[in-house]
Amino acid sequence: FPKDVYPVGRLDMDSEGLLLLSNDKEMVDFLLNPVNSHEKEYYAQVEGIPDKESLTCLEEGVIIEGKKTLPAKAKLIEDPLFPQRKPPIFPRKNKPVCWISVVVTEGRYRQVRKMTASIGYPTLRLVRVRIKNIVLSNLEPGKARELTPGEIEILKS
Repeated sequence: FPKDVYPVGRLDMDSEGLLLLSNDKEMVDFLLNPVNSHEKEYYAQVEGIPDKESLTCLEEGVIIEGKKTLPAKAKLIEDPLFPQRKPPIFPRKNKPVCWISVVVTEGRYRQVRKMTASIGYPTLRLVRVRIKNIVLSNLEPGKARELTPGEIEILKS
């Protein structure tokens, strides 16, 4: 890796997915500044199947540790068919599971996990699939690729 590479955000140990790295400190600072409200999309496998009312709660913001989250986007999605997680997740046999997409513009500690838990649907698996215009696509776990000049230009705007 080049010298002075910085992560754009973080993923906790139990989460997986897209992590941007850059040696452009100015761009990293721009993307991390909460004032700029960049979208981050996560696919969350949750225990149970949230109804429309529960998803609306996520969209309107929920209270986490005494503070309301900013409005988010939330919807049920088809199973994204990600590669098996290591170690694998074993949902309870008597509880159905489903996947939801959650798009947030803030980045609190374990925010999406706390949001889904607050509406009664704990997250079993969490995968960040998008930061602004950069999408995870079919990149294998643990692999990296360079961004195109066009992708970098959009990230900086």
